[in-house]
Formats: sequence, structure tokens, C-alpha cells
Amino acid sequence: MTKEIIFSDATKLAELIRTKEVSPVEVVQAHLDRIAAVNPKINAIVTLADGALKGAMAAEAAVLAGDELGPLHGVPFTVKDSIDTADVATQRGSPIFKGRVPDVDATSVARLKKAGGILLGKTNLPEFSYWIESDNLLSGRSNNPWDVTRTPGGSSGGESAAIAAGMSPIGLGTDLAISVRGPAAQTGITSMKATHGRVPMTGIWPRAPRRFWHVGPMARSVRDIALAFSQLAGPDGQDAFATSIGQFDAGIGRQPYRQLRVGWMVGPGFGPIDPEVAATVKAAAAALKDVGVFVEQVSIPALERDFALDVFNRLHVMEMKPAFAEATAGHEDEMYKMSKTMLSLPDTSMKDYIDAEQAAERLRDGYAEYFKKYDALITPVLPIPAHKHGVVEFLINGQKVDATYLQGATVPLNITGLPGLSMRFGTSKERLPISVQLVGSWLAESTILHLASLLESVSTVRDQHPDL
Repeated sequence: MTKEIIFSDATKLAELIRTKEVSPVEVVQAHLDRIAAVNPKINAIVTLADGALKGAMAAEAAVLAGDELGPLHGVPFTVKDSIDTADVATQRGSPIFKGRVPDVDATSVARLKKAGGILLGKTNLPEFSYWIESDNLLSGRSNNPWDVTRTPGGSSGGESAAIAAGMSPIGLGTDLAISVRGPAAQTGITSMKATHGRVPMTGIWPRAPRRFWHVGPMARSVRDIALAFSQLAGPDGQDAFATSIGQFDAGIGRQPYRQLRVGWMVGPGFGPIDPEVAATVKAAAAALKDVGVFVEQVSIPALERDFALDVFNRLHVMEMKPAFAEATAGHEDEMYKMSKTMLSLPDTSMKDYIDAEQAAERLRDGYAEYFKKYDALITPVLPIPAHKHGVVEFLINGQKVDATYLQGATVPLNITGLPGLSMRFGTSKERLPISVQLVGSWLAESTILHLASLLESVSTVRDQHPDL
């Protein structure tokens, strides 16, 4: 039963608890045991929440008393260590914030708790959530459960590794350019960055540049992502960006009223893509076509005119540098390599900054034009599967690029605020997960969740787990 518990999705666990087939105490204890067994090898969990078992006992009492139960009642969840958790350390991957314990939960954490979830622990990240590997001076490096010599990604790499390894069924990560979707792809789980403003960023640091940051669910299944998003979405009266209108329909199994139109592309506009990844995107497109979706290969000219990664780099440095400088002032000897790199970068000139802002508008317009004709887009998440630790330069499909290019297909959605979902749909020749990204128009999370559920239903890799 323990193996069934640790590799069940959150929806299944909530059902088992609701029907009294397992108790919340059994579920939480099974995950604590799993953490004790495999976390020394993976280093995904950096802090355990002292009140998890006590919360599980209270949840069990509520079930036995016949109380009204939330949709995640008794289900443990984990949270990236940049997201505030009341009375549980939130240290942001830095010795500068060692021992920092917030008084109040971030809005996203509070909403999962309100749904009945039980905070299990905090997960690893790069210093200040700023890099594509989860490594820092405070808690060290996280490893990929599929191959510990490889990274589980960043910046939500500890969260992705914890879920993939069976230490947590569901959790929260943040995303500036890649950070919930990339790690999910590298570890074979599912995640979603919703439309910007759908989920409040209250209680999460860093916030600059605010228009690019997102918080989103990471889990084992598409239905878990839909369930979590239904609880997370909506303004909180504190994050001024979180004012998006529109209702979310969590019924991902419902048939749309017309045939959906979906395009797929592996470039140009993303940088080089490994042939195995490109083949997986094409296979996902073919699978949707087989179940009745109209699918065709497309291009988006705006992505060819303005390379989104270059646009992002010219915009975010000017806004993140002051935040990093303020946080590290007087603590320069406790900074890790990426903070030092950030602070050493030259300022963007005002002309280049304005040009980049105009390029960002052109990218938004380009996607708007695309979504006049199509309901969704299938792309790669990453150009390659999970890579070895510490690699900073890659040869991808014959082209040499630096590590920032891993963000080529994900960062356009941060610039434009579009929703994107990452899910596994293939396996590399080295037996590593390969994922695809489903992109929807603004506020169209229901559409990409529906399409993802169709892909999940025909997937041959859905129930595969790392052997630890």
C-alpha cells in the first residue's frame, strides 16, 4: 500500500481519504518515510514542516466526524523555498536568509491549506530562484531522480525532484522564464504556468520584474493541475496584477462545442532543438490528430523577428539588479555565483530597454494574431532532456549555445503572459523524460488542460517512475 500511496496523484489520495480507504496519517507518514529513504540521495526537501503529522491527525478526525471536506483534504503538499510559509523556514536558497521564518503564508499556500492540503515541507532552489539548476550555498545541489548525475532543473528543481521521486504528490513552484515548466520536463512530471495575474504572487520573493513572475502547481497528473489551479486562481486584494477576469472551468474531460484547432512547431524562434525532442512534439501533435483535433504545423513570424530570449535578457536585468543589490548589501561574502553574475552584468541602455519593450509588444501581437485562427500551440519545453550537472555550454542539433538557450521555448510565455503546460510525452535514448508544452491564449487554461488530458489518456509513459 505504501508504494501505491507515494505514487498516487493528489486527486486519488483525496478520494481514498474521503472514502476512508486510507487515513491522512497513513498518507503523510508514507511520504515522510519516503523522504527519509531517498532525500539523502536527491536533496530535494530542505525543511520539514513540524506540524505535518499533527495536521494529518486533525484531518483524520474531521473525516471520522463527517465534517465537510475540501478537495485536497488530508493530502500533503510541498512548496518551493522562495514561497512564504507561516512558522516554517523560508530561506530563499541563501545563507543571507538562513533561519528566516515568516509569520504569514503566501496566498498560494493559504489557498492549498484552505482546500484541505497539509504542508509537508519546503523544496530546494537556486539562490534567489535565479538559475536553471537548483544549487546554492545554504542547502547544496538537488539531483534528478532519473539520474543523479543530472539536474532536475531550476528554479523549481527541488519541487520537481520531490514529486518525481515520490516524496510529495503535489506542490508549488515559481516561474520567471522556465522555472515550473523546465524542471517538470526534466523530471517527467506535469506543471502549469497560468495566464499572468491568474494566481497572486503575494508572499513570494523576488518579485522584480513583476510582470514576468508566476506561481504555479506541479504534480503527477493533468487532473491534479486542474484541481490545484481551481483553488489557486483569483485576486487576493494584495497583488495588483492578480485582477484577471474570466471563469475557469475545471471540467477538463468535457467535450468542446466544436473541433479544436491546434498548431505545432519546433522553430524557428526557439533556438536549436534536439531531434529527439522535435520528434516528441511531432508525436504529440499526431496523437491529438488521431483523437479528432485539427492539427497542422505552423510558424509564428513574430518569434522569428524578435528572439524572445534576447528581449527577456534586455528587460529583466535592469529590474532584478536593484532587488539583488538590496538583498545582498553587506553580505557580499555570502553570495553564490549567479547573484554575483547578475550584479556584474552591464546595465541595458535606455534605448535598448525601450526597443525591448516594443519587441515584447510585437511578440504579444504575434501571438494574438496566431490565436485568431488556433486554439492552442504545441512546442518543446526544453531543447534537450535533463543535462549533466554544471554544464554551461551545449551542442544542440549541430549548434553550440550557452545554457540560457534552454529557456528559448518557455520564456516567450513569460514575456507575453500566456498560459503554458508542461507534460511528459516521450523518452530519450538515454531513458530520460521528454516533455511537450501546450500553449493557450490568455485565460484559456481550460483549453490546454483539456488537450493535455487527451494526450495523457493515450500516453505510454504516464505511469513510469524513477527507480530509487
